[in-house]
Amino acid sequence: MQSIDLFFPSLSQPFKAVITMHQKPDGDAMGSTLGLYHFLKALGHDVTVISPTNWASFLNWMPGVDKVMDFEQQRHAATDLIHQADVIFCLDFNVLHRTKHMEQVLTEATCTKILIDHHQQPQEEAFAYGISDTSKSSTCEMVYDFIMASGHGSLLNIDMAECLYTGLMTDTGSFRFPATTASVHRMVAHLKELGLNHTRVHDFIYDSFLENRLRFIGHALLNRMEVLYEYNTSLMYITKADLHKFDIKTGDTEGLVNYLLTIQGIKLGAIVIDRDEERKWSFRSKGDFDVNTFAREHFEGGGHKNAAGGRSSKGLEATLKDFKEIIKQYHNQLQ
Repeated sequence: MQSIDLFFPSLSQPFKAVITMHQKPDGDAMGSTLGLYHFLKALGHDVTVISPTNWASFLNWMPGVDKVMDFEQQRHAATDLIHQADVIFCLDFNVLHRTKHMEQVLTEATCTKILIDHHQQPQEEAFAYGISDTSKSSTCEMVYDFIMASGHGSLLNIDMAECLYTGLMTDTGSFRFPATTASVHRMVAHLKELGLNHTRVHDFIYDSFLENRLRFIGHALLNRMEVLYEYNTSLMYITKADLHKFDIKTGDTEGLVNYLLTIQGIKLGAIVIDRDEERKWSFRSKGDFDVNTFAREHFEGGGHKNAAGGRSSKGLEATLKDFKEIIKQYHNQLQ
């Protein structure tokens, strides 16, 4: 994988591009892809954003989201676009399998593939150009850096600003996580100077849910949370019955794991959700406990040091039992 700045000269020649992200895109994945989409369109390129799956409804306000294709719903058309592309930009994921059913299509594509991502251990051999920087707060910050370093910062507009601010805000936990560096605040200042209304973005992301989600959170906290004080760990599980009872949609469980770290003394928060095809884990930690390594070693996952995800093909009870056995190995680290 060559340095991404070697691709900058190619921006001056029109090309057909596809931009994609990880499955079930969050604010950073959708924000970075749409931010790059508007930038490349401003340069005159033919650009399509393809999401591997559907996405949360609270992202539907974002400029350009109505143009995003859902691969699972438009598989043939999306596959054709991928094979016709001159360039594929892969944002906010480090390995191709995080695109779910798109993995094979992306692997077979012979065009130039470019990575922009901040997760650990990228699949470098899959990309011609790229940048992988785990010190960055978000992929949105990296797309902003890409735009500025390319020499086209004057093209930044409100549509790009709203998209990029979304991922910056969500991936920093509204600017409270350690990755919130001075460069993050300088970026926000620049976006504000462009006219960004940050309150509008916050309202769309955090204050636009239905009543059933709030009742679901109350149910989960009251009935589905365990606190393992001997390991400074809090655990939550969500059953299929819970998802059906409260009519939970994509994105409604977003951020639920963060509640677990609000308990005094808790260093590890873990939530598992019983999906049809697998059990999906989310892990969050404080301090030096590395959930990226934890997820990779035990739950086929990965991510960041303090935020990672994983999966299990076992049933809900079995994967919960596994977790409680595995956590015993980390007693000293969690003290």
